[in-house]
Amino acid sequence: MNKLLMVLLALQLAGCATARTLNAAQPGAPVVYSGTRLDLYAMNGGCCAKDRFGAEAPSYPNVDLPASALLDTLLLPLSVLTVIGVGFQATGGL
Repeated sequence: MNKLLMVLLALQLAGCATARTLNAAQPGAPVVYSGTRLDLYAMNGGCCAKDRFGAEAPSYPNVDLPASALLDTLLLPLSVLTVIGVGFQATGGL
């Protein structure tokens, strides 16, 4: 059971629309709820996800939608800071 869960999690993260749009750096691309919006765009038959979002849509956007919505919600504060122009530079280590 645990192995199946790990495989499903790995497959989900590999196709996660939010993870794809985080590093797309497409000028003018949506930032707030970008993964959720990419999934909805693909589900509604959008033709040019790469041009609009800077990332390809997942193969199964209806399967990816719940995970992307959750991750977009968790990242909402950072997305809003990015939209309003507040620079956020996280550093780690010593």
